Amino acid sequence: MTAPRHYITTTIPYVNARPHLGFALELVQADTLARHRRQRGDDVRLLSGTDDNSLKNVLAAEAEGIDVQSLVDRNAEAFAALRGPLALSLDDFIRTSRDPRHRVGVERLWRRCAAAGDLYRKHYEGLYCVGCEQFYAEAELVDGRCAEHGTEPQLVAEENWFFRLSRHAGRLHELIADGTLRIEPAARRNEVLSLIAGGLHDFSVSRSHTRARGWGILVPGDPTQVVYVWWDALGNYVTSLGYGADDPAYEQWWVTSERRTHLIGKGVVRFHAVYWPAMLLSAGLPLPTDILVHDYLTVDGRKISKSGGTTVDPVALADAYGTDAVRWWLLREVPRVGDADFTPDRLIARADADFAGGLGNLVHRIVTMVHRYRGGAVPLLGTDRFTVSTLLDVCAKAPARIDAALADFDFRRATGATWDIVEEANRCIDVTRPWELARAERHGHAAAGERLDAVLSALVAGCRVLAEELRPFIPDAAARIAAQVTSLDGFLPPATPLFLRFQEATPPA
Repeated sequence: MTAPRHYITTTIPYVNARPHLGFALELVQADTLARHRRQRGDDVRLLSGTDDNSLKNVLAAEAEGIDVQSLVDRNAEAFAALRGPLALSLDDFIRTSRDPRHRVGVERLWRRCAAAGDLYRKHYEGLYCVGCEQFYAEAELVDGRCAEHGTEPQLVAEENWFFRLSRHAGRLHELIADGTLRIEPAARRNEVLSLIAGGLHDFSVSRSHTRARGWGILVPGDPTQVVYVWWDALGNYVTSLGYGADDPAYEQWWVTSERRTHLIGKGVVRFHAVYWPAMLLSAGLPLPTDILVHDYLTVDGRKISKSGGTTVDPVALADAYGTDAVRWWLLREVPRVGDADFTPDRLIARADADFAGGLGNLVHRIVTMVHRYRGGAVPLLGTDRFTVSTLLDVCAKAPARIDAALADFDFRRATGATWDIVEEANRCIDVTRPWELARAERHGHAAAGERLDAVLSALVAGCRVLAEELRPFIPDAAARIAAQVTSLDGFLPPATPLFLRFQEATPPA
């Protein structure tokens, strides 16, 4: 029996500047889902990349006085280099300006939609936000400004190619309403359904070659136009699989995968939950099965944003506090719904409480007691299980609780399920008081020794479950926990502390 296949993608960000912590959130969430599904036996493909063919990138290069490709290459490399600091298990990374798979796939997708009669050319005049790379109606603006960027859009008039989005409104509404295309959380699903019910308008899918500064993929058969950046970028989910070159990976990972999951930020819901599925319907291609939407990270209430100037460098954070601390804060602190405000002090407080004070202290206590009372040999559980039954029950139920939480795209609840093991193990130690059982055993009380065996065995079992279930969330720390517990089998002494406190550390600039 073949394992289920799960294709997981992040959005691909503009590379007008270096990466920030807001995108690191999406990367870590996607990586956690990918690691978790691999752990449960699925075949997984995890994709990220960069959106190189954007007018924002062109304008950033002009501001620096360098050519566009040089700016794009430099900043794209910084995104690709996040693998190490964030411990990402990416299977693929696509760059839309460099990867030979991309252009041929975009061109094929365009031709499929054209053959379906969904592309036409017309003159258009509208309000265009460069930050969003999107036209807006006046009613969609807030006091005449883009709600996302707070800037006044430009008035643009030109002749472009348009996509017949309105043709697909009914089918889109049906697929989302019946759950065929699942959007989580429910508030985002309702937002999309409301948007569709309010009426969908055809949208521009090209830009003049002149306004695009010649940067991007030319429209097939029309060299006066460049493919609109969102059409170009959205195609990466299939072009990376060789859609344009008849690569079998496309059939394997897009057509026949059990789950095709996009992780996205709330600011791009319209593009991923309306435009992209409509493009796929037009081209006669399968739709994604899941669109999982996260909210924003903020600093002092302002969205972390490259263009907004509010940034936090994830690499500097990982250098200062370690990969585990950064990943853990992003997964443990950020709610399923609602923005999360970041400060280094909050990251430090969470790492010190959960790692040094919680997880590290617990594992060290357990390993030390096994060495002190049983010479480093883990005892058998035996028949006296009453005292440790609650701990054993929490450990047994943790995997299913984590499965359910991650299926709901709830990382806070999933990490909470692992933390219940830590709290119950500490409670077990406080209640059973192994040091008193050891003293009683030395005075000839055999029952106390049997009870001590049960307690130590259950505590070590709890550590093993923690090491296993924490792997998708904090893979480096989970490996260190596993090594500490494994050392017991070889009667090795406890290693140095698993985690150091950061309370006295200086936050990175």
